[in-house]
Amino acid sequence: MNAPPAPGATAGAAIEVLAARMTYPDGTQALEPVDLRIEAGEFVTLLGPSGCGKSTLLKLIAGLLEPSAGQLRLWQGPVGELERTGRRLAFVFQSPTLMPWASVQENVRLPLDLAAVARPDADARVDGALRLVGLERFARALPRTLSGGMQMRVSIARSLVTRPDLLLMDEPFGALDEITRQKLDAELLDLWRGGRGAAGAPGLTIVFVTHSIHEAVFLSTRVIMMAARPGRVIDDVPIEEPYPRTPEFALSPRFGLYARRLQESLLRASEGTPGAPGPAPSGATGAAS
Repeated sequence: MNAPPAPGATAGAAIEVLAARMTYPDGTQALEPVDLRIEAGEFVTLLGPSGCGKSTLLKLIAGLLEPSAGQLRLWQGPVGELERTGRRLAFVFQSPTLMPWASVQENVRLPLDLAAVARPDADARVDGALRLVGLERFARALPRTLSGGMQMRVSIARSLVTRPDLLLMDEPFGALDEITRQKLDAELLDLWRGGRGAAGAPGLTIVFVTHSIHEAVFLSTRVIMMAARPGRVIDDVPIEEPYPRTPEFALSPRFGLYARRLQESLLRASEGTPGAPGPAPSGATGAAS
């Protein structure tokens, strides 16, 4: 079985991590040399135990941290020169980080105001982003009047309003209840499958950090398993299933096989032992036969 193509995937890598190492000033080695290639249009999830460097790797990709060694490239160019290519990057953090005194509309418009986008164009883009996340009726509401899930939708809308080509998400749904989390997972997939980037790129590339195996299998085209002390990649598991992903998929035997493979990898990551990957659905790259 061939892997389903990512919606709108284009030839070439969106992200190249080339022997990137991260050591903090106190001597903590957060990442040993990591090599990773993510194609444009993929939905890749970073999974692993706490302290394995998932968030550090995400911040390196975003240019929020500089690697101690190695390099990172976005669309074949340095991270710091991404905008010269006409492409954009957005980052969604673990908490919504909204301005409590500002309305939903003003929170979502913030990156456009900072970029001096003309108000008529900015307001039109805010309206579109709020429609995408189902919050158009709450444009004038203050964050404190919204549920946790709605606040996270505002944060996602704020990232989408810039029309990014690359969306980095650091455990955005981790603090939400399971029902809200599953609903937002499904909505995120809809956004990804219909995503369009700033430079006319045909697909949105997403790198998503989670602790949830269920979430990783449901969302991803690939799952990257990381281990700690020091942070490193120990497994790369394609999720070779078609989209849209339905609740029925989450109850299927194939879903269970992917989850078992990742559970075994997570156990090895937690124990710090290399081991061999367990069985996965036939046709998956790297799966045991």
